[in-house]
Amino acid sequence: MPYNEKKRESNRRWDRANLDRLSVAFPAGSKDAIQDAAERAGKSVNRFIIDAVMEAVKPLEEAGTEDAET
Repeated sequence: MPYNEKKRESNRRWDRANLDRLSVAFPAGSKDAIQDAAERAGKSVNRFIIDAVMEAVKPLEEAGTEDAET
């Protein structure tokens, strides 16, 4: 099935409804290291970055929950 404008717009609607987008800039020279690390981990670069960020966020969220209870 050819990828046409109708399909493209359908994908855009799904993305808007289901994804949050952030633009992140890394220091020059970081791209290759990130791509290599993602490949070694068997992940896409997107999934690798999401997993790394969420791993850092989780303990902070848990600490915030504990602070709210006391």
